[in-house]
Amino acid sequence: MTTQQQAPEQALPPLGSVGFLRWLWRQLTSMRTALILLFLLAVVSIPGSILPQRGTNPLRVDQWIEENPATAPILDALGFFDVYASPWFAAVYLLLFISLIGCVLPRVGVHLRALRTPPPRAPRNLNRLPASGSFVSELTVDEVLTSAAGQLRQGHWRVRSSEGEWVAAEKGYWRETGNLVFHLSLILVLVGIAVGGLLGWRGNVVVREGTGFSNTLTQYDAWGAGRFVSADALAPFSFTLEDFRVDFERGEAQRGAPREFEADLTYRAAPGGEEVSTTVQVNEPLIASGAKVFLVGHGYAPHVIVRDSTGRVVFDDTVTFLPQDGNFTSTGVIKAPDAEPALGFNGLFLPTAALTEELGPHSVFPAPDYPGLFLSAFTGDMGLDDGSPQSVYTLDTSGMEQIGLESLLPGDVWTLPEGQGSIEFVDLERWASFQIAHDPGKELALGASLAAMIGLMVSLFVRRRRIWVRAQPADDGGTLVHVGALARSEGTDVESDVVDLMSRLGGPDVSQERAPQ
Repeated sequence: MTTQQQAPEQALPPLGSVGFLRWLWRQLTSMRTALILLFLLAVVSIPGSILPQRGTNPLRVDQWIEENPATAPILDALGFFDVYASPWFAAVYLLLFISLIGCVLPRVGVHLRALRTPPPRAPRNLNRLPASGSFVSELTVDEVLTSAAGQLRQGHWRVRSSEGEWVAAEKGYWRETGNLVFHLSLILVLVGIAVGGLLGWRGNVVVREGTGFSNTLTQYDAWGAGRFVSADALAPFSFTLEDFRVDFERGEAQRGAPREFEADLTYRAAPGGEEVSTTVQVNEPLIASGAKVFLVGHGYAPHVIVRDSTGRVVFDDTVTFLPQDGNFTSTGVIKAPDAEPALGFNGLFLPTAALTEELGPHSVFPAPDYPGLFLSAFTGDMGLDDGSPQSVYTLDTSGMEQIGLESLLPGDVWTLPEGQGSIEFVDLERWASFQIAHDPGKELALGASLAAMIGLMVSLFVRRRRIWVRAQPADDGGTLVHVGALARSEGTDVESDVVDLMSRLGGPDVSQERAPQ
């Protein structure tokens, strides 16, 4: 009995560090990886559309965190309230950028070589092509080929001919050009976004009527800038909110929808500069020293006066209340830590106040038709002595005692129990929130986006195809002409090109011989 010994399997040579890096680069620059990264970028952008973002609405972020104490700290730590500045978003963004470059640049070289390469010579048997036809012409071979070359050049085909044998032509190079323009434009869009992210800045500020804003870091409620931006380089412009106007629809169809939403500003390009009056609307920002001032929101600011137990005025100012619904039911906080004793108020402002058993106090219309202020008064330690930062929109009542509830109309005064002071609802003012942004990459991103749209349309509507003509003497006299065409892109009808060329060369209007399947 004999046994056969199997030859040992040869082990593959080790890949090595250079080989691994080459393999990794090929995987990263494949079109499949680019599509996956593009899809992943869309997925990681979803939280930026669902959750409020500090770059656009920091007040809403603070409110969301307050309303969701269980999940908000986790989401905040992961950067879900500043998605587009988070490390994980930047990682996907950079990988997509590198992948697109690795995909597109080699294709540019291939396409440039194709533009310099003449059409391929004619196949020997044109009848085997997907679209073909033949006929007998009374012209000579040279006359047929010369006529075919001339007809194709008139149709903007790129023509190559072999004297006395064949003519080759190709058309639709713009299809690949448009495709490359589209992908290169995507890269430029990413470059524009990167330039804006590194060299741009944006901030949000709430301005009450009659007050002003100066473009310094301390004036912003929220501010964010790129890595290469210094707050010391901010342009020294300023503006004052002279008047804010908003009007609401009162018809049943669109009741409560804003009809007018604009702010009158007095603008100075620099301290001591000439004052310029302008009006800012939702889609008409103020352009100030390369930055744009957008009007993004508004609300109400009740003016209150707080007196302590000694009768001393300890607070006399307007207070920003944040809207909670479409009817501008708004919440706010009034703090008087210097009062004797210290006083704090949780407030609910209602532009058009109503009170029902089902809903309690609420607003039924966003305009101040019947303004009311509902207050809950507290006295005691506000937790300010330990130096911990507190939001101006929240009141820490853990060390305080509630001393009463009251509703006020403009002009009403509430005398607190046990002579602990009073609060007066004087009148009502408005506030407007502005986003001020400088984005130096937006022009590049806009131009690249337009180029991408043009390139995409060209790649979709231009058809890439080839056509050949062969001519030879016929056995019974005349010239036997063969015409064949081949599509270089899916969904391209080349039969019409064959029929049209045969008709121009003197053949029958419809004469096609399809190759057997």
